[in-house]
Amino acid sequence: MVDVPLLTISIPTFNRAQYLSVLLEQLKAELATVRPGVVELIVSDNASDDQTARVVEQAMASGLQLRSLRNATNIGSDANIAQCFNEATGRYVLIMGDDDLLVDGALGRLLGHLQGSDYGLVCLRAYGFELDFRAEMPTIRGRSHTYNHPGRYLARIAHFMTLISASVINKSLLGDVDARSFCGENLVQVHLSVMASVRAAQNLYVDKYEIAVKRNNSGGYDHSRVFVSNLLGILDGFVARGIDAQDVRRIERRLLLSYLPFYLFRLRLSESGVQEAQKNFSERFGHRLLFLVWAKPALFWPHWPALIWAAAITLIGRLMDGDFLRGFSFVRNRVLRYMK
Repeated sequence: MVDVPLLTISIPTFNRAQYLSVLLEQLKAELATVRPGVVELIVSDNASDDQTARVVEQAMASGLQLRSLRNATNIGSDANIAQCFNEATGRYVLIMGDDDLLVDGALGRLLGHLQGSDYGLVCLRAYGFELDFRAEMPTIRGRSHTYNHPGRYLARIAHFMTLISASVINKSLLGDVDARSFCGENLVQVHLSVMASVRAAQNLYVDKYEIAVKRNNSGGYDHSRVFVSNLLGILDGFVARGIDAQDVRRIERRLLLSYLPFYLFRLRLSESGVQEAQKNFSERFGHRLLFLVWAKPALFWPHWPALIWAAAITLIGRLMDGDFLRGFSFVRNRVLRYMK
């Protein structure tokens, strides 16, 4: 046994017993190859009223070692995520979405990166899946990249820092931090990730698909508020505290080019929340040339021209960001699915 776990995997969950069951089964297989005590596993149930408690009990009865936390009432998703971090005893913490999965062998590879290291943040590359995370995994082999400058690192991972399951945070660098102080913006993990990255001498980006993310399975928030106003506002707060204004501009550029266009496509497809998005985008990017010629037409043009424009910049932006193979895999899997 190990006195202090190297890694805590902490899972916030609420009324998603079916997904949690799949995740725990996959983690059980991954943990079977790991020495006892190296990894701590926590499930924090936010007062679910489905079969979540039973799923946890069955997992424990099957031999899976985990610590089960159950809130008496629903304390909100942010507070539950903060609790997952605060309760962790590991040197590093991975807060895992209950519908996401570590791919086969990913845990062992992650522990290999963490052993003997002192990274502030380790970001794992993720891909989306719909039904079968193994069959839908893109066929690409990436490498690991170490960064000595936190601003350059954050500009490289950009929107990936918002994906909770992709961020492995060095908690030993955040001994003075209560994660509950970051509740209210739907981005508790971003505060923690950025803070850990600027306090460390090195950070790591694993450019290999290690996390499978259930596609289009979350929501209930204003995307433009969270990923434009809140995210970039958080980064502004770290200017001169480890990153500079140019780093934030680089992140803005990547968001505008390759991440936000798909959100704009979905926004114009539904036509719900367009005015709020127009306000948030304009306040943040109003006079930026890239916004004016690239994203603004998708927000302000009439429905059909805007939708076509949003689809075009989504495709072009992702190609420019090196996501051709992931996009190809997505199209291939869709075609194969409809042919069955």
